[in-house]
Formats: sequence, structure tokens, C-alpha cells
Amino acid sequence: MSDIEDVFGGSAEEAKPEPDADVDAAAEANANADTESKSSVVTERTEEVIPGETEKMITETIDEDGDVVEETTEVTRKTVKRTMKITETSATTKTTTLTTPAKLYGKDLSEYDDVDVESLLAQLSPEEITILAKEVDPDDNFLPPDQRCSYECSKDATGPLNRKQLIEHINKQAIETPDEPEFEPYVQGKVRGKKWVPPPRDAREIEAEEQIAIDMGDEYEHALNDATQEEIIDLAAILGFHSMMNQDQYHASLLNKGQPVGMGWDGITKSTQQKLFPMDPPNATDVEESIKRVKDDDSKLVDLNLNNIKNISDEKLEQLFAALPQNEHLEVLSLTNVGLTDKTALLLAEAIEKSKTLRVLNVETNFISPPVIVKLVQALLKCHTIEEFRASNQRSAVLGNKIEMEITDLVEKNPSLLRLGLHLEFNDARHRVAAHLQRNIDRIRKDLELRLQFRFFNNLHRKSTRIQ
Repeated sequence: MSDIEDVFGGSAEEAKPEPDADVDAAAEANANADTESKSSVVTERTEEVIPGETEKMITETIDEDGDVVEETTEVTRKTVKRTMKITETSATTKTTTLTTPAKLYGKDLSEYDDVDVESLLAQLSPEEITILAKEVDPDDNFLPPDQRCSYECSKDATGPLNRKQLIEHINKQAIETPDEPEFEPYVQGKVRGKKWVPPPRDAREIEAEEQIAIDMGDEYEHALNDATQEEIIDLAAILGFHSMMNQDQYHASLLNKGQPVGMGWDGITKSTQQKLFPMDPPNATDVEESIKRVKDDDSKLVDLNLNNIKNISDEKLEQLFAALPQNEHLEVLSLTNVGLTDKTALLLAEAIEKSKTLRVLNVETNFISPPVIVKLVQALLKCHTIEEFRASNQRSAVLGNKIEMEITDLVEKNPSLLRLGLHLEFNDARHRVAAHLQRNIDRIRKDLELRLQFRFFNNLHRKSTRIQ
């Protein structure tokens, strides 16, 4: 006999387990409980194995989830002759009991775990699937409402919508539809149901109303009794009783124009007719002549306004910006709504850096991107003459946090800028920019006061020297 035959008491073929039995046993163990087993096998050559007694130990414990767990421990003792070694085999079985099984309408849902839904749906006819779809709501937000709604209109389309015809059809159907019969017919003079009776008033309220009565004397009583409605309205306006009249009556009383005809206490104020103002005339500035005057450094050209001129080409703007650094008299340049793009705005930034006299620059309502606006604000650092810069209402309505922080840092480094026309969304950027501009204004005001005081004392000293 071989070693295997000696241990198991049979041939090797008889001792070899069947693979199907192992798979079934493993599946059953995984489905029902967690099993832990420990065993030791003696492979020493022996001649006889005497089976011993088997002992079972059952203990009940409660796990962390509160479920009752039964642990069964089986100990089998086998005595092997000649070797005098004991092989112990222990098995622990953990059984979990569900106290509240999942149920729907009193039925256990575990019965439908093995049901193949796809095969059941394949057996249904199109009509049955339609009925099932009406009964089931997919509860999917990605589906359009017409696919989620159970209502389906089987009628064909009658054509485009005719609103007038639809209203006429609804009115006709409402007139032709008979009224629903009343449970109790109407009889004139007969009260149907319970009649509402107001609750009795409190005696304290009645006493308070009686105490409010004021004796104004015979003269005032006679005057108020004979006063017309217009005179009472004027008196209410004088006393400040604004809630008793409308705006037209109040203003007519103040201006002593007389009350409007047909408007008493119950009068309704009509909206006044809107005043028509003439349209602003188009900008008649000659662009080519203005560019020529900027190139020639005309001393009379101090303010150049090219607002709302649509036909300014990029070539003309490039010529204008190229002539700005050589000009020493232009102080105000307005380029609002002229179609300024990033290409021409970058040339403007280069011209600003070299400008000597420009104080106000306005480029609002154009097509400048936020990064190029940062370039324009950065160019103001090299031009110490510009006091006001406006660039709001561009192609991008929101600049963004990064761009606003860059603009804020550049503005805080600029000692000459006094006014900035930009829409800043974040509070931090707005507060920092406003605080810095206020500091610049205060510093310039103090410098101006010191200069005026110096001139005053200097002139006073010159006069006293001449008198001596």
C-alpha cells in the first residue's frame, strides 16, 4: 500500500474528490455562511487507522450588527497506531439570520432574484409593452417630458396653430356645454346654507372711538361742512396727509394750480405723456483732418472726440496712434464705440507709453479682450500724465478674478491715476482700487494746497520787498 492508501484506508482513485462536488460545496458554503476550517494531515506510513469519537460544541454570540450568530465547532479525534500522533480537524460555521426580510406588498423579494427580466420582456407583444410603459414611470431626468408622460395623443395634426380660431372654438364649446345641475335650485329671497353674522364688537373699541372725537368749535365745524372737495384736498396736502390723495392732486395743491377736473377722492392718476427729445446728431468729426492735425501738433486741438464713428478703418487708427507720441497739446482722446480691436489696442498701448500730455483716455464700448485691457493699464505706469482711464463695456462682460487682481496690482503702483472706469466684480478688487484712487486724490490736493500757500507767501514777500 502507498502512503495515500494508508492514510485514507483506500485506493488513490477512491480518495480523490470529485470536482463537481467541490464546486457545489463551495457554492453552498458561500451562499449560506462563512466557513473557516483548519486541518492537519499525517502522511507517515501506517498500517491501521482507528476512528475515534466526534465532539460538537455550539456557542451563540451577537456580532457588531446585532445579529445572532451560532458557532458550531466539531472536533474529531483519530488514533493512529505506531506514530501515536493525533490529527485534529475543526470547523466553524457562521450563520446570519435576517430579522426583517425585504418585502413588497407582503411578498418576499428574494423570489425574483433569479428571474430574467429581459426574457420576460422579449415575450411581450408591442401592445403589451405600450401598456406596461404607461404604468411605469422611468424617473429619468435625461428623458424628455413627452417620453415620460403616460398621455399619448392618437389624433393626427390638424395643421399650424390658429389662435383666433382656437379661442372661438373654446368660447363656442363653453356656451354649448350645459351647466351642471344644482343640488338645491336657486330661489329668490331664500338663503341657502348658513348666513354669515359678524361677531359683536368689543366694548373697549367702541369706547376708544368715542373718546377720539374732537370738539373743534362751531367756526371750524361750519367751515368744514361748507368746504368743497377741492378745498379739503388742499387742506390734506397742507397737513401732510399724503395717503389721502394721489400725486397729481398733491402737486396741484403745492403749486396752487387747482385740482384736476373729474378727479376726487376716488380719482385715478394717469401716467403723464412722455416727453420726446430729439436724437443726438451724428458725430461730424472729420477723421482724416483730425489725424492730420494730430500729426502737425496743432496747438488748438486739445480735445479729440471720435465717438460713435463706425467707418474708421484700422489703417486710420494706426496712423492716429503713430502720431500721438509726437503730439504735445492733445489732452483728451475719446474712442467710444469705434470698433477698436485687440490689434489696434496694442498699438494704442505703445502710444500711451510715449505720450507726454494726454490726461483723459476713453475706449469704452469696443471689442477689447481682458488681457489687452491689462496691457493698457500697464502702459499707464510709464505715462505719468493720464489721470482718467475708461474701458468698460467691452466684448467680455466679466473680466475674471485673475485679470481683476492684475489690474488692481497695477493700479496700486500708479501714483498719477485719479479715476478708473472699469466694472470690477469682486469686492476685494473694488475696495483696493477705490482706496488707492482716494489716496492719490488726497495727495494731489495736499500738493496743490502747498503750492498755493507757497505762491501766496512768495507774492507777499515780493510786495513787502518793493515797499521797502
